[in-house]
Amino acid sequence: MGMYINPGNDGFKTCVAGDYIDKTGLIAIVNSTIGTKDKLSCVSRARRFGKSMAAQMLCAYYDKSCDSRELFQGLEITKNSDYDKYLNMYNVLYIDVTSFIGEGGLTEVVNNIRKAIIRELAEAFSFIDQYENVVDALGAVVESGEAKFIAIIDEWDAVIRDRHSTNELQYDYLEFLRSLFKSNGTTDKIFDAAYMTGILPIKKDGSQSAISEFREYTMLDPGEFAPYFGFNEDEVKFICEDKGVDFSQMKKWYDGYSFKGVESVYNPNSVIYAAKKRSFKSYWQMSSSARSLEGYINMDFDGLADTVVDLLGGRSVPIKTKKFQNDLTSLQSKDDVLTLLTHFGYLAYDDESGTIRIPNEEIR
Repeated sequence: MGMYINPGNDGFKTCVAGDYIDKTGLIAIVNSTIGTKDKLSCVSRARRFGKSMAAQMLCAYYDKSCDSRELFQGLEITKNSDYDKYLNMYNVLYIDVTSFIGEGGLTEVVNNIRKAIIRELAEAFSFIDQYENVVDALGAVVESGEAKFIAIIDEWDAVIRDRHSTNELQYDYLEFLRSLFKSNGTTDKIFDAAYMTGILPIKKDGSQSAISEFREYTMLDPGEFAPYFGFNEDEVKFICEDKGVDFSQMKKWYDGYSFKGVESVYNPNSVIYAAKKRSFKSYWQMSSSARSLEGYINMDFDGLADTVVDLLGGRSVPIKTKKFQNDLTSLQSKDDVLTLLTHFGYLAYDDESGTIRIPNEEIR
C-alpha cells in the first residue's frame, strides 16, 4: 500500500472505529456510474460536511491491495446487488491536493503530484520507472494486465482556493486534470470511474466548466448525492438519544439546509462536537473560511450590505447563481459573493424559490 497508489483502508478503519453514521450508500451511486458516460463525478460540499471521510470510504471499498469486507459488514452498501462485484477489485489513484500544497508549496504542486504518482507506480510496478508522463504510466499498468483504476481526488479545488494562486498556476493545474480525464480512448482504458470532492464546483472557462467531462453535484444541486451531504433528521435524533443531548437545541443550532428529497440536513462536524461536548455553539469559528467571512460580506458591491442585514433579520432573499465563476478572485457582484457563501455553507439555498437564507443559529 502507498499514499497515492492503493492507499488501503486505514483511513476508513479509523472512521468506523468511532461513532460512525452509515453513509456507505454513496458507494452504490458511484458503482452505478462505473464504465458509463457518467463515470466522472465532482461532488462539492461545504467544509466539514464529510468530504474526506467519503474519499477514505471509497478508497477502502475499491482498493484491491486490501481486504475491507469486515469493515463494511452490516453497513448499507452490503445490501446493494453490486456490492461484491466491485469490492476491492480496482487499483486506486488517490490524491489529497492539500497535502501537496503543504509539503512543496503552491508553485510546484502540479510537478510534485506528477512525481509522486510516477514514484509510487514505479515502486508498485517495476516496469514503470521508464515513464515520465502520468497518463502513459497509468496506461502501461493497465495494459500489463493489471486492474483498471478508480481515481479519488480529495480537496480538488485547493489550488483554486489558495490566496496565493495565480491564473497561470490554476491553468497548469486544470490542464493536468484535463490530461487525466479527457474523453479519448487512452483515459477511457485507464479509469472506470473518478470521484472528486472539494468545496467549490469546477472553475468555469467562460460560461462552461473547465473540465467538462465531469458530472457536477453541489450545495446548489446535489442530485442523487443529497442524502450523503450531511446528517438527516433521523440520524441526528439517534445521536442525541445515544449521547443524551437535547434534540430541539441540536435542531436550532445545526439544521437548516435542505435539498430535493431531504428536508432537514445538519452540519455533521458540528453535530458530533456538540454531542460529545454537550455544548451548543459555533464550531466553525476557528476555521479559515470563517475568518475570511468578514472580508466577503464587507465587499463593496451594490446592495450587499442591505442583503446581509435582511439575512440576519431572518428573511430569505433571491439570488442569481449562474455567473459565479467558481473561484475566489472573479467576484463581480453581490450575487457572486452570496453564491460563494452558499458553497461555503454559510447560506442555505432553496432551489424551488431561488432564494437563500441563514440556515441556523451556528451560522447566524
